[in-house]
Amino acid sequence: MSFSVTTWNINSVRLRMPIVEQLVLKHRPDILCLQETKVPNELFPAAPLRAMGYDHIIIHGQKGYHGVAIASRIPLTEDHRQDYCGVGDARHISAIFERGNRRIRLHNFYVPAGGDEPDRTINPKFGHKLDFIEEMKLLKANGETNTSAILVGDLNIAPLEHDVWSHKQLLKIVSHTPVETDGLLEVMRRGAWLDLMRQHVPASEKLYTWWSYRAKDWEAADRGRRLDHIWSSSDLGPHLKRIEILKEARGWDRPSDHVPVTAHFDL
Repeated sequence: MSFSVTTWNINSVRLRMPIVEQLVLKHRPDILCLQETKVPNELFPAAPLRAMGYDHIIIHGQKGYHGVAIASRIPLTEDHRQDYCGVGDARHISAIFERGNRRIRLHNFYVPAGGDEPDRTINPKFGHKLDFIEEMKLLKANGETNTSAILVGDLNIAPLEHDVWSHKQLLKIVSHTPVETDGLLEVMRRGAWLDLMRQHVPASEKLYTWWSYRAKDWEAADRGRRLDHIWSSSDLGPHLKRIEILKEARGWDRPSDHVPVTAHFDL
């Protein structure tokens, strides 16, 4: 039995609902995970998603900032939110779905960006990011009995050398500093998570999901970073058919600076 999961930092879901609809009508993922929705729960645009067949929606939002949501054609249960760092931000949501007689926990994350200066002594936002990653090290892919796991989201870190356009030039830039990349790789290692995006694409190949708004011609410059991720428990690895990074979405009307990433499974 096949199914697909898409993750996308939409950078304001109400503003960009037209391109969410464009994605859904063209690619029809079974489950759509959004980050940085920037909307309180009561104003989340659930109606157009339900009209397109996403009858199961769980949301964890706040006004103007952050926010995560899962919209699914497959029934969802056990809506759960973890308050990482205990500051009340809407940065995590998870749920259970079943496919092919398999119970799967799906986590959707929006990790703090961390500001501009990679020094927690002068930049509290960077300290917050590092503390968030430290808490994520407790999350196990096999943490629930008879339950597989998938973790998606904008993790705001490009952990590998070829996850950025220039490893050397970005070593002191937030999202690719060694303290961040080492931390995220440790989250994967301790939690026994598989990096599905790198399962079929060697670590020696460039792989991006984000292109800055600051670039005059983002496509020509192609100075990207892989900030968006899809991980899973080891038992789902052999069932991954392919990963799609929809680069063309960066050129859609009023785009997000992130593009959708979809994992296709066959159980």
